[in-house]
Amino acid sequence: MQSHRRSYPYHLNIPTRWGDNDMLGHLNNVVYYRFFEAIVVKFMTEEFNLDWTGHHENAQAVESLCRFHRPLSFPDIITAGLRVGKIGSSSITFELALFAPGVDTPSATGHVIEVLVDVASGKSTPIDKERRAVLEQYRDVTFSGGIPQ
Repeated sequence: MQSHRRSYPYHLNIPTRWGDNDMLGHLNNVVYYRFFEAIVVKFMTEEFNLDWTGHHENAQAVESLCRFHRPLSFPDIITAGLRVGKIGSSSITFELALFAPGVDTPSATGHVIEVLVDVASGKSTPIDKERRAVLEQYRDVTFSGGIPQ
């Protein structure tokens, strides 16, 4: 099953830079991960209300994956899409996709699993009800589960 732009309810437009291209004329693989990081950090800051500098709690990535379907390149503005997959007691699986301009099927898909951590103890901390409600708003109810293809 191929993913579609509309199945990712949270978006971020990211301009590419000349230096993002590799010698083959498309974005270097590490740039895809930077774009995934950018949308997850934006979501965690603006929607999940995580204060990265507050030092009370933070989120730590424990797993990431990227599947490359089609190359992306400068000077395009890439749309990163995010949806919430699994919500654990202290973990969130973000399902991610990168879209070329005007294309509704992703050029790359993947996921990042973040764990909410209490900074003082270094241990995972539960996601409260208010944040769970926010996460639920960004689930794709039409998606059948698993990692997006």
